[in-house]
Amino acid sequence: MTHTTQRDLRAFAPYSYRDDPTVPAFDDTRAVFVFDHHCVLCGTGVGFIMKHDRRRAIAFTSAQQGLGEALCRHYGIDWDETYLLVRGGRPYIKFDGYFEVARAMGGPWKLATVFRIIPNFILDRVYDLVARNRYRWFGKTEQACQVLTPDQRARLL
Repeated sequence: MTHTTQRDLRAFAPYSYRDDPTVPAFDDTRAVFVFDHHCVLCGTGVGFIMKHDRRRAIAFTSAQQGLGEALCRHYGIDWDETYLLVRGGRPYIKFDGYFEVARAMGGPWKLATVFRIIPNFILDRVYDLVARNRYRWFGKTEQACQVLTPDQRARLL
């Protein structure tokens, strides 16, 4: 299985998905967070971001359907390995994506980017370990986005 890296994603021109007829048109003025909707850890993380993203700078969509599936395919992302964040027309994964989420949320959340000093090869190994074990450690739900509140589910694209 190939592992997409942030370096691989830098080869894509900004907003390249706009020229891909398989990617549905969407409002890309906000960041879009594409996540595994069966993963309890992922859903909990999305709920946390929604709760603290007071400016609503980030939109959310499932990797298993529609827009999320098309964006993952466009960028060659295996949603079972990582989530995808698209912001400013550029794709981000793993910890690079989390740092970009912190920037998008602004305010005190931007302070989290201080951890950017830790090299990607370390951060990505930690991320990969958790991603490989997330269902075993945190659980899996057959009902999409079960851990989100009805208000949070309404915010999904």
